[in-house]
Amino acid sequence: MHEDFPVDSSCPPPEYTLSLSDAVADGSPTIAQHTGDDGRIELDTKSRLFRTLSKVAAREQGRKDQEDHHDWGEPPKYEAFDRKQFNLRLNIVIQVVGSRGDVQPFIALGTELIRHGHRVRLATHNVFSDFVRDSGLEFYPIGGDPAELMAYMVKNPGLFPSMRSLREGDIQRKRKMVAEMLDGCWKSCIDPDPVTGRPFVAEAIIANPPSFAHIHCAQALGIPLHLMFTMPWSSTSAFPHPLINLDLKNTTVPVGLANYVSYLAVEFLTWQGLGDLINSWRGTLDLEPVPTSEGPRLAESLKIPFTYCWSPALIPRPSDWPSHIGVCGFFFREPPQFHPPRELADFLESGAPPIYIGFGSIVIDDPERLTTTLLQAIRAAGVRAIISRGWSQLGEANEVDENVLFIGDCPHEWLFQRVAAVIHHGGAGTTACGLLNGRPTTVIPFFGDQPFWGAMVAAAGAGPNPIPQRELNSDNLAEAITFCLTQDASVAALSLAEKMRNESGVRTAVDMFHANLPLENLRCDVLPDRAAVWRYKKGKTQLKLSKLAADILVDNLKISWDQVTRYDPCPTVIDVTRWEPVTATTSSLASTVKGMVVSATDIVIKPVQVYHKSPAKSSTLNIPSKNQNEDAPTSLAEQGETNCHLRPNAGESSRSQGSDAGNRLGQAILGSASGVGGFIKYFVKGMYVDMPLATTEGLRSMPKLYGGQVREIGKVTDWKTGVTVAGKNFKDGMVDGFADLIREPLKGSKEQGALGAIKGVGRGSANMVLKTSSGALGLVAYSGQGICKSIAATVNTATRRSIKQARREEGRYLVSSEECAVDEAVIVRKFETLRAEQNT
Repeated sequence: MHEDFPVDSSCPPPEYTLSLSDAVADGSPTIAQHTGDDGRIELDTKSRLFRTLSKVAAREQGRKDQEDHHDWGEPPKYEAFDRKQFNLRLNIVIQVVGSRGDVQPFIALGTELIRHGHRVRLATHNVFSDFVRDSGLEFYPIGGDPAELMAYMVKNPGLFPSMRSLREGDIQRKRKMVAEMLDGCWKSCIDPDPVTGRPFVAEAIIANPPSFAHIHCAQALGIPLHLMFTMPWSSTSAFPHPLINLDLKNTTVPVGLANYVSYLAVEFLTWQGLGDLINSWRGTLDLEPVPTSEGPRLAESLKIPFTYCWSPALIPRPSDWPSHIGVCGFFFREPPQFHPPRELADFLESGAPPIYIGFGSIVIDDPERLTTTLLQAIRAAGVRAIISRGWSQLGEANEVDENVLFIGDCPHEWLFQRVAAVIHHGGAGTTACGLLNGRPTTVIPFFGDQPFWGAMVAAAGAGPNPIPQRELNSDNLAEAITFCLTQDASVAALSLAEKMRNESGVRTAVDMFHANLPLENLRCDVLPDRAAVWRYKKGKTQLKLSKLAADILVDNLKISWDQVTRYDPCPTVIDVTRWEPVTATTSSLASTVKGMVVSATDIVIKPVQVYHKSPAKSSTLNIPSKNQNEDAPTSLAEQGETNCHLRPNAGESSRSQGSDAGNRLGQAILGSASGVGGFIKYFVKGMYVDMPLATTEGLRSMPKLYGGQVREIGKVTDWKTGVTVAGKNFKDGMVDGFADLIREPLKGSKEQGALGAIKGVGRGSANMVLKTSSGALGLVAYSGQGICKSIAATVNTATRRSIKQARREEGRYLVSSEECAVDEAVIVRKFETLRAEQNT
C-alpha cells in the first residue's frame, strides 16, 4: 500500500514551528495546489516551500560533514556481522499496515526469524488472521480495513484528497481508522495472544513506516526498533521520493538537492496530516508530544536502522546513506504447495504460454470497463491471457473468450513460471516475483510506489514505460504486450533474474536486524541468550535480568521485587533540534505563550461548557419494550403506563435535579482549576526550563553554522542525567571556549595564511562567547530539564505500571511453561557468582 494519510478538513493540522510554517503562508505556489494526473505531488522548485526545505537540507548535509564519528557513506553494518556468533532470543512484534502484498513479505521474514530462535508476532489488519496463522506465526489484530484503504488510495493516489473524497467524508473515516490502528499497534506490544492467552511483551519491533506507531511504541517500552520497507523512505540525492514528481526544467537547482528535498516535503506533509492524531495518542502512553519541528524527521534524526527490501541489482544502494540503512534484496517466501484446478491446468496445456494480467487487492471503481479494455487489448495483440479477478472481481459480466481464462487466487510463485509475461499494478512483491522468474513486465500503477517500480523495470529494459491506470486504453496496452514479447525484453528480464537468484533478501534482512541490535545492552547477565528487561540493584551489585531469570530468582528467595526496577535496553530520547539561539528562543516563547493563552481561555470556557451541558436524560423514560420498534410512536396510554412504573416521585426528582446541578457545578470548578493549573505550568516550565534550554542549545549549536566543532554531551532522561549533562556542557564550554581563542587562529593561519588567522580570531572569539555562555546557562537549563522529566515520570505511571505487570505475567508464564524449561539451580549459581564478583 505504502500510502500517507492526508489532512482531515474538520481538524486543522498543528502549526509547524521554526521556518517551515512560512513555507506555505504566502502567495507562492504550494504543493497542495500541484497534484499531477497520477496523484503524485508536483514539487515546484521555485516555491517558497522548496526554498525553505532546501535550507533544512543544507543544514542536514552540513551536519553530516561535521560529525566527528559519522558513518555516512560507509557500508551497511551487516557486512561485518558474524551470524554464527548470534545467540539472543527475542520477542519480536512485526507491525504492518497495507494490503496482502505488504503483509506477505513479512511472513517470510517472520519465518526466518523463528529459525533463529525468536518468538515472532505479526500485527496487522484483522482480515489477514488466517493468512498469518496458517503460515506458522502468531497474529495480533490492529484493526483497519485494507479493502477500504485500497479503495481510498485508488480515488486519491497522492497525498491529498480529491473533492469527491472530501464530500463523501473519506478523510474523517481514514483518521478514525488510523487512530484505531495506532491503539492496536500498542496493544500488539504488551497484550496476551488473543486466541491462546499466552502472555507477550515485545523486546524488539520491526515495522513498515505506514504503521506510524513504531517509534512511539519503542520509546514507551525502551526497546530497539528496525524499519523495513519496499519503497525509498530515507533522504537521498540519488533519486526522488516515489510520491513526488520533480520538474527540473528551466531551473538551476541541482538534481541531487531536489531529490533530497522531495523526501523532506513528503515527511512534512505527512506530519501535517497526522501529527495531531499521533500526539494525542502518545498522551495515552504517558509520552510527551513530539515537537512539530521534529515529527517529520524523527526516524532519520534518531538514526533508526532501516532495511530496504528490493534487489540491489535493480536499484543499487545510494552512497549517501549511513551504515544503519541497507538494501537486502526482495523477500520471497517458500513456494506454497499448489495443485491447480483442472480448468487452469487444461488452459495452460492447450496452447502457447499465455500472458498474466492481475491487479491483486486494488479496488477499482469500474471493473466492467477495465475488463472490456483488457479483452480488447488481448485480442489486438493476438495472445492468450490469464486474468486474475482480484478484489475487484474482474470479468464477472463479460462474454466468454476461449483465449482468456479468469481465475481466483493462485500463487504467483507457481503461475509466473508458466506464463510469457506479466502485467500488473506494480506492487513490490508482484514485481519482484515476475522479475525473479525472468518475465518481462508491464506496470499499470494506481498509487503509491507503483509508478516508481514501473519506472525501475523500464529502466532495466525488462518492460515498457509504465501506463498510469487513468491513461490505460486498449491501444497502449496492446503495444505494451507486444513489447514484453520481444527478444530484448526477455533477455533483460532473464539477466535480472539471474542476479536476483544469487541474493537472499530475507536472510540478509535478518542479518541487518541482528547487526543493528545493541547486544551488550540487551543481554541478560544471568541468561545471556535472553533479553534483559529488569535491573537488579543492591549494594555494589547491579545486574540486568530477563523476565525468566528474575522470576526464578524471586521464587528462590535470592532477590525481591522491591529490589528490581524497569530496565530500558534502548531508550529513545526526542529532543528539539536547535540551530541558533534567536529562532530557538523565539519558538520556545511562542509555544509557551500559546499554552498560557489556551489555558487562560479554559479558565472561562470549560466552566461554561460544563454548565450548558444538558442534564443526562433519564434512561427510564419512554423506553420501548424489547419487541417494540424504537422508531415507532408510543401511545399516550403506553407512555403513562410505563412512566407510572419508572418515573421517580417528585421528591426523588428534585433531589436528582439538585444532585445533577451540584455535579455540574463541581465539574465546572474542576475545569476552571485545570485551566489555572495549566497556565501556571506553561508559565513556570516555559520561563524557567524551556526557554533557557532553547537558548542554551541554540548557543551550543551555533558554531556548526560556520564549520565549528561541538562536542556531544549526552541525553537528559531524568534529574541525574540532567545534572551530568549540565556539568559536562559547562566543562566543555569553558575549556573549548577559551581554547578556541588560540586554536582557531592557528588553524586558520595553517590553512589560509594571514587572512585565515584573522578569520580564526573572529571564529575563536565567537566560539568563546557562545560556548561559555551555553555552559553557564546550561547549569540551570539541563538540570531543570532533568527535574521536569523525573517529575513527569513520577506523575505519569499508568503505562509504566501496565508494562511492568505484563512483563511479570510473562515471566511467571515462562517459569511454569514446559517449553522454557531451564535448570533453576544453574541460574541461581550464576547469579551468586556474579554478585560475589561485583562485591569483591
